Amino acid sequence: MHKRKVKFIDLFAGMGGMKLGFENAFKKHGFETECVMTSEIKPYAIKTLMANFSGENFVGDIFKVRNEAIPDFDFLLGGFPCQPFSASGKRFGFQDTRGTLFFEIERILEAKKPYGFILENVEGLIKHDLENKKDKIGRTLKTILIKLRELGYQVSYNLLDSIDFNLPQSRKRVFIVGTREKEIDLTDFPTKRAKLREILETGLDTVSTTFTKKLLQNYSIEELYGKSIKDKRGGKNNIHSWDIEIKGAVSPKQKLLLNKLFKERRKKKWAEENGIDWMDGMSLSLEQINTFFPDKKLKELLDDLVDKGYLKFEHPKKLVREVTENGGIKKFRTFDEDLPKGYNIVTGKLSFEINKILDPEDIAPTLVATDVSRIAVVDGSGLRKLSIREGLRLFGYPEWYKIPVKEKEAFDLLGNTVAVPVMEAVAIRTAEIYASYNQLTTSTVPV
Repeated sequence: MHKRKVKFIDLFAGMGGMKLGFENAFKKHGFETECVMTSEIKPYAIKTLMANFSGENFVGDIFKVRNEAIPDFDFLLGGFPCQPFSASGKRFGFQDTRGTLFFEIERILEAKKPYGFILENVEGLIKHDLENKKDKIGRTLKTILIKLRELGYQVSYNLLDSIDFNLPQSRKRVFIVGTREKEIDLTDFPTKRAKLREILETGLDTVSTTFTKKLLQNYSIEELYGKSIKDKRGGKNNIHSWDIEIKGAVSPKQKLLLNKLFKERRKKKWAEENGIDWMDGMSLSLEQINTFFPDKKLKELLDDLVDKGYLKFEHPKKLVREVTENGGIKKFRTFDEDLPKGYNIVTGKLSFEINKILDPEDIAPTLVATDVSRIAVVDGSGLRKLSIREGLRLFGYPEWYKIPVKEKEAFDLLGNTVAVPVMEAVAIRTAEIYASYNQLTTSTVPV
């Protein structure tokens, strides 16, 4: 096979996970690769990219990069953020893609006409802006596919889960791939599973805080495997703040009351009784609570829990619909002061320094930027936060990769990055098609 250099650009690059997967795949097919442009706007992402990759043509906001300033390239890579499209317009009932981040991909493809592209996005893109509940895809994805096909590409897409690619993390992402020649088959990838213990470090410093001490006082290390810590949900693998009395002593009767209340507050009958639209968890009045937890000292029990911070005393919230300037409908919740105040659970999973303790014989949940820093693992006889190196391994980054930024910034980058082995698997399928195309075109060149 004739070998040659494959040039590509990396948009919305983040940590460069798509670049790594792409390069690994194409090098396996005998191609030399060159990233001729990288676009990213987060300063700490740029710092991380520059610490790991040299010789790149780094640019900032892709909105500000003119077509003529972009070098010629063969492939476009883009893990583009999914911005909601407007609810009005020509095709499928909403506006053209102009003004969204996808449009930057569209206008570059149209101007530069590369051989192909690989795009990645969140699972929610598939059914975003559904026209009918039974539709397989929403209008947003339909528009994206139409636009790409109008540009002359053979396009395919599929939802892939990193758990199937030898990573101990379930992370479902949509991959959209297009080439000038033929559709890429994104189904039936070889499946290989891994367990969390395979990527864990040992002997790191554990955390010793009031919170972790309370956990270890009430549960053995083995009992903490796989446990979540949150108050607004339950289940056998959940620990509530009142179970460890983190905010103060709770009597056995108060624990029963809290366990009953956090379930009752989600029932639709209370919304119907109050004459408001149902929401998943609303405040209930003293009279309403008394119907399922009758007690002569009920108010005293509840008020004590409010004082300690396990409950809050507030009006129920009503759903408000407002017409926006462009004719859309804006929905939001606000307190309905015409209804009596009631008692509600205070804290969700982001209220605690740890909200999930991973089981080494299981996998990690989808790591997202908002709570990845609140995930903990067992190390010896103690608990500690997930390390940055462990985070990198959960996404399949090589051991040489480094993140030279603050821990908070590092976890933000990890929570938004791509799983490298999944990208590599997709790129290998793409490289196979490109190799055939390259061999065909070079064989027809006159000697």
